[in-house]
Amino acid sequence: MGDQPPVAIALGLLSSESVKILNFGRSYQTPAFPPTSGPDFVNGAVLVSTTLSRTELLAHLHEIERKVGRTRNKRWEPRVVDLDLIDYAGQVAPDEVIFREWFDLPLDQQMQRAPEQLILPHPRLQDRPFVLVPMRDIVPNWVHPVTELSLNQMLARFSAEELTEIQPITEPDSTS
Repeated sequence: MGDQPPVAIALGLLSSESVKILNFGRSYQTPAFPPTSGPDFVNGAVLVSTTLSRTELLAHLHEIERKVGRTRNKRWEPRVVDLDLIDYAGQVAPDEVIFREWFDLPLDQQMQRAPEQLILPHPRLQDRPFVLVPMRDIVPNWVHPVTELSLNQMLARFSAEELTEIQPITEPDSTS
């Protein structure tokens, strides 16, 4: 894999017979989350088309993480790469009741518990401007399928100071 950064390696591994990259935006440098969990992160978003089911796609993302050197020993430990499945065709999974349980989970419990199944859309995305800003680059009109809030509405809940912590480090680009 040479001297490529982990993000570039992961992006290269993402594309396969079953996964086609449709669009990706710029990368952003952001403080680690949760605070003190490691060095600053590089965050970005990728829009894909896939023939994989949502669970197969998540397994594909986890395999890429493993190939790039990620280990999963402790919740929210420092990591070389972290690939999350944020949305899958607007689906709410496994159902709205379980989604709401994780959506409403207090932060102290989030830090201790991890779901044993895929929850979609990602139940914490509205709390993380480092996810929302890159998403807005590639799907600016995306609306949360449960809350019905747009990305801009969710971002409006953050202070200017919180948003200035998200610094672009590359120009946007896309593939067709």
